[in-house]
Amino acid sequence: MHRRMAGVLLHPTSLPGPHGSGDLGPAAFHFIDWLAAGAQSVWQVLPLTPVGYGNSPYAGVSAFAGSPLMVAIEPMVEHGWLRAPTREEIAGFDATRVDFDRVAPWRMARLREAEAGFRARGAPVDRESFAAFCAAQGHWLDDYALFMAIDGVYRAREVWSWTRWENALARRETKALVAARVRHAGEIAFWQFVQWQFFTQWRAVMDYAHARGVTLIGDLPIFVAHHSADCWAHPGLFRLDAQGEPSVVAGVPPDFFSATGQRWGNPLYDWDAMARDGFAWWIARLNHELARADLVRIDHFRGFAGYWEIPASCPTAIEGRWVPAPGEALFDALQRAGDGALPVIAEDLGVITPDVEALRDAFALPGMKILQFGFAGDGSHAFLPHNYPANCCVYTGTHDNDTARGWWLAATERERGYAAAYLGTEGAPAGEHNVHWAMIRCAWASVARIAVCQMQDVLGLDSSARMNVPGQLGHWTWRFQWSQVGPEPAERLARLSAAYGRASIDRLALAAYPAGHAMP
Repeated sequence: MHRRMAGVLLHPTSLPGPHGSGDLGPAAFHFIDWLAAGAQSVWQVLPLTPVGYGNSPYAGVSAFAGSPLMVAIEPMVEHGWLRAPTREEIAGFDATRVDFDRVAPWRMARLREAEAGFRARGAPVDRESFAAFCAAQGHWLDDYALFMAIDGVYRAREVWSWTRWENALARRETKALVAARVRHAGEIAFWQFVQWQFFTQWRAVMDYAHARGVTLIGDLPIFVAHHSADCWAHPGLFRLDAQGEPSVVAGVPPDFFSATGQRWGNPLYDWDAMARDGFAWWIARLNHELARADLVRIDHFRGFAGYWEIPASCPTAIEGRWVPAPGEALFDALQRAGDGALPVIAEDLGVITPDVEALRDAFALPGMKILQFGFAGDGSHAFLPHNYPANCCVYTGTHDNDTARGWWLAATERERGYAAAYLGTEGAPAGEHNVHWAMIRCAWASVARIAVCQMQDVLGLDSSARMNVPGQLGHWTWRFQWSQVGPEPAERLARLSAAYGRASIDRLALAAYPAGHAMP
């Protein structure tokens, strides 16, 4: 894909909807209509995997599974497997935030009702589709469903790590696994059903987006959680001790976000073991991700050139050290397994050294530029648009940054002065209310092949709408409502995209929303 593209970063959980969290239901299709009406060719999401610690999508129990919380209620009601929720049941849900403590149990209960309804009333064609999905995805689904079934038993006992399970299960002894599959057959079938529904619904969303000229950009975290089906099923691919616990963990050294660095706690890969089987797990993982996205942003790309290794016994990231990683060999294997150029965006932010840039450029991967960061320096800053290479992706900000308006309000006087001069907003009235559009225009005008802004920036929201603050808990909850949008943002995006070669020039005369797809 070498055309100039533009679009919006929005996680599905941030969509409107009546069931406590955005999902893959009607609002996802309306959002695609809105993107198309605004001549946007990109919808970028965060990881679609189950959320983990702190409700983060970057620390889930599987690198392959889809989030149960994104499975929409409406399609299952239409199939007759589930009764429609009453107004009283959903009356207390927050329309502006995801209350995970309330939403997750409610949604999981509805999924169990739907699975029971499917077992009792599923049509033959649906049963065939379910069986075909289980067969095709068995290479990860079998272990994931068994892991979730066993984990449910131990969570009820407040056991939170697979290393604390019965030893035969923790070590995956064949006899114990066979017995567990028989004992938990019903629960395994439930988790398979949930994944079937997620992937069926997401495929419908993807097909709808493609029909309207919208490209999906996915997000692949470099690491997985220790308490995950991946680590339990493939312990030999990770740096674990004799008890299965991580001997070293991932993170980043002290930086802009944290004086003590970030101790993520993810187990690190045993790259030698991965190399011995030709990086088969990574090939399967990327192929899986590319089946649910057209392009994939790989988070923390620098970890493929060198990673920050922290002893598991250390409470912060300060005690870590840089260790080289076999990035070139890995990406060679990924490229050979694919069809030529890798459809990957490299998240090359943070402490970037020449070896990271060399790895990125060796495979012609577009890197990332964060416009907000450019105003901290001078005209030589790599994140200012006049210094961009064409093969990059520019963001006004990502999920880990403040909103454009929030950044402006918190910036130093010098940063605001430089930004105003660069963006052409000097002397503009109420500049803090318009900086988001000035930043979007600047990104869209750049030579970057892909330009993306957060939905929060389209709406001009302040820091209260921020999606995440790295190293802090209590985030990932923001949602928008259609009442906040109105017709102007789509019109402005369409005109900017047309003016800067990211959409047909015909879009300068913006059409109305597609007939039959009124906004909810």
